[in-house]
Amino acid sequence: MLMQVGGEGMRPTFFEMAAAQHLPASLRAALLYSLGVMAQRRPILHKVLDYSDEAFSALMLLLEAHSLRISDASFAEALYGLRRRSAVPTSESSAVSNNRSNREPGRLGAISRRQRNLSVLFLVGLPYLRSKMEAVYNAQRGGALQAAFWGTGDADSVEVESVGDASRNRDQRLGSDATMLQSIKSRFLKLCVQIYPWVHASHEGLSFAYQLLYLLDATEFYSPALHFLGIQVTRASGQELMDASKQIAERRKREFGRLRGSPILKTIQRGLLRTAYGFLDYAQSGLIAAVFIFKMVEWWYQSAEQRLISPTVYPPPPPPPPPKVAKDGIPLPEDRTSCPLCLEKRTNPAMVAVSGYVFCYPCIYNYVNQYRRCPITLISASEDKIRRLYYDA
Repeated sequence: MLMQVGGEGMRPTFFEMAAAQHLPASLRAALLYSLGVMAQRRPILHKVLDYSDEAFSALMLLLEAHSLRISDASFAEALYGLRRRSAVPTSESSAVSNNRSNREPGRLGAISRRQRNLSVLFLVGLPYLRSKMEAVYNAQRGGALQAAFWGTGDADSVEVESVGDASRNRDQRLGSDATMLQSIKSRFLKLCVQIYPWVHASHEGLSFAYQLLYLLDATEFYSPALHFLGIQVTRASGQELMDASKQIAERRKREFGRLRGSPILKTIQRGLLRTAYGFLDYAQSGLIAAVFIFKMVEWWYQSAEQRLISPTVYPPPPPPPPPKVAKDGIPLPEDRTSCPLCLEKRTNPAMVAVSGYVFCYPCIYNYVNQYRRCPITLISASEDKIRRLYYDA
């Protein structure tokens, strides 16, 4: 158990159940992202990405089956210290106490082998089929929209066509036995495209209803799958965790004792078993830790690359020094508020843009119009270089 959200009693909180439910999807997205980054340098990994659904389902099948076998919990539930219990105890399963959030006493039993196998099916098999149906539907829907956009047909007529229609027509012309198989495949894909929106909407709506009822404390089942299997998820106590560890150690000890063969063969078998047990024991925490470390390293190097490729921002250059007063130009008055030309207090001020000095507008306009220069610096100027200045009221 890596973490546990607060709460009282043996009944998990809504947030614990939601976190356990979304953990496999988040883990899948992280693994696919990691493989995509590594595939840029190792092209052989593209073959794994081509069969990402099958590879991830095989990995989860191994983890879920092992987790249910040793802890009666799914891979994600075991991380949050949760356990699956049969809602109707049988004679084959030992009953364990559960106070249902200290409201009413009840007895829950350990899950049976049938419930354990069906749990693996619901945890791995159904998500795999759902992802495949979603991929087929998206491909069909995208092809239908593209065909309707380019004018080859409307979306309603193209939507029910399968990706194998062209091959089916060719096979029909050839009159081979593959025509029937292609037709069956085409009808199956067409059926998937037609029923997937209804199946998806029904599943999402039913799941939302169960989650809302669970949040309102109106049911003990978080999902319709758990209700169908007759399984309730409870918190595992410290004593249960200790008992589970002892049972695992005893089971493995018996398995080591059943090894047969020569001493060398026993040594090899024992080493393989220890390796497999070590991998499965640390797969939960190790897999999540590996993805987390990879994301940290990827973020670190990405930040370093961005710092290297980002353009260097230099401070703006200092403004150029003002032009000097020419020896043959008119001198500057002592009073800065006076006009250098008329030596009176400036009225209607105007500036010569080439030098920056301020004069009365009539004075500087007449001077520039006559001499085509600044009277102080003698820099060439014209009337369009005169800028009127206005005081802010």
